[in-house]
Amino acid sequence: MNIAVPYENGSVFQHFGHTEQFKIYQAENGAVVSSQVVDTNGSGHGALAGFLSAHKVDCLLCGGIGGGAQAALAEAGIQLCAGCSGDADQRVSELLAGTLTCAASATCDHHHGEDHSCGQHDHTCGGHCHH
Repeated sequence: MNIAVPYENGSVFQHFGHTEQFKIYQAENGAVVSSQVVDTNGSGHGALAGFLSAHKVDCLLCGGIGGGAQAALAEAGIQLCAGCSGDADQRVSELLAGTLTCAASATCDHHHGEDHSCGQHDHTCGGHCHH
């Protein structure tokens, strides 16, 4: 399984559509066996799903992501775990262990009149990207 993370200075970059690099992890049997940092070469929002497909990514772990990008990822068959932040390597390890906690909603755009903060409704993302 290949897991991609928008990447900047060792951390999960928070704006999927503006990321300049992804760190792509190759995982087997619940452990990372290799990883590489790849440049997006200026690919923006719409092109990033194709970029990830070309790199045979199965799952995207990210911070914020818009609805259009979510739809493009779904169409490409890439599973999504959004609302994550912090150390990229640690988040991927948690994902593989089934202990990753992230926001239930990928974006902060739609609060539907509710007064709550982003990430209030946390859940474990581990089930989303396991094969």
